[in-house]
Amino acid sequence: MRGDPRTGVAVYDSFGLAGEKGWFVLGGTSAGAPLVAGMIAAAGDADTFTGADLYANTAALRDVTAGTNRVFQLCRGSYLCNGKPGYDAPTGNGTPNGLEAFTDVTP
Repeated sequence: MRGDPRTGVAVYDSFGLAGEKGWFVLGGTSAGAPLVAGMIAAAGDADTFTGADLYANTAALRDVTAGTNRVFQLCRGSYLCNGKPGYDAPTGNGTPNGLEAFTDVTP
């Protein structure tokens, strides 16, 4: 999934909540947060899963190695805005590559 709302995920609104019924595209937190919550629930560990589990199970994440979330050039190379190999502020350890990333790995 991409964070850019112009290239995110296609969503069908059958109730007209977005102003009118039909297809539209969502990206960023509006798409990512419910997707991740659903993946945690589908993995069956919603009661025991913690954010620390993602740090223990990084092999199950796809590393985002480049890109930026800067707006109007405000970041200018800031750690908070630019993706790089490994951990970075915009993408953390990466994006989920299936449900394995959401399996509780703590003893």
